[in-house]
Amino acid sequence: MELTTIWFLLVAVLFTGYFILEGFDFGVGMLLPVLGRDDRERRVMINTIGPVWDGNEVWLITAGGAMFAAFPEWYATLFSGFYLPLLLILLALIARGVAFEYRHKRPEASWKRRWDTAIVVGSLIPAILWGVAFANILRGVPLDAEHEYVGGLLDLLSPYALLGGATTAALFATHGAVFVALKTVGDIRGRAAALAVRLGVLAAALAVGFLAWTLNIRSSTAAVVLAVGAALALLGALAAATVRREGWAFTGTAAAIGLAVATLFAALFPNVLPSTLDPAGTLTATNAASTPYTLTIMTWVAVFFTPIVLAYQGWTYWVFRKRIGVAHIPRN
Repeated sequence: MELTTIWFLLVAVLFTGYFILEGFDFGVGMLLPVLGRDDRERRVMINTIGPVWDGNEVWLITAGGAMFAAFPEWYATLFSGFYLPLLLILLALIARGVAFEYRHKRPEASWKRRWDTAIVVGSLIPAILWGVAFANILRGVPLDAEHEYVGGLLDLLSPYALLGGATTAALFATHGAVFVALKTVGDIRGRAAALAVRLGVLAAALAVGFLAWTLNIRSSTAAVVLAVGAALALLGALAAATVRREGWAFTGTAAAIGLAVATLFAALFPNVLPSTLDPAGTLTATNAASTPYTLTIMTWVAVFFTPIVLAYQGWTYWVFRKRIGVAHIPRN
């Protein structure tokens, strides 16, 4: 297998891991005022992701770094053409991170409400815009023969792209509700489980429509198999959530998101950013890649450091694996 193909797969794995792990973070943040009826319940929800949310974002940093080093032409074109959406994602992530740190600094209810709003908005915006971005990556964007983006903001807001944004937001909300049910006890657990089923029905309808549209635009045998697997995984998650088997439900939503992201990359390959104007402007895994020497060095670095990162993150989840509830939260 060529190094360019290996690194395309590694980038796909990194983004898949990011959407699975950060997906439930976004879901918990979006549902904060829905499931959290008072300050203690909202603190419970925040504490479920408190030990892991910043580690989950490392997957995005690593994915961006891998794109920059392995496919510099892809990285440059993507980040220049998608500048405004990616800037909004960055600002939202910053606002959300600051909110997690500052929310508990003062006791006033108005202070906490403002930071709660920042958490909700900082979770909702990336959840939508990541779907919009990846839908555009797969559908293609206006690129000239020099691989330069020549479109405008409205070119990124097609009906297909907006459906992609709605799908990722619904999937992440469902994933987050299942995670809250998995990590909590008491009334909030029951409400989260019931909400997960309702959100899951909406997410399933949107996901089926988006994946069907995706396969109509660009398809491969692997993409079709992965899309069917994503649909079955989501249906299995809904069935498990209905009977209150939160562990299996979370496994199902994680698998559904992972397989859906894999579907997009499988349908995209060997392209990395198609051009809707000139076929000569299409970026592929070959013409967007770094030199073989660079890819070889990066491969050895990845072989050494990846197991360390996975072991550390796995250890973090193991340490903070127990359920929590309002009984664990002091009133003051």
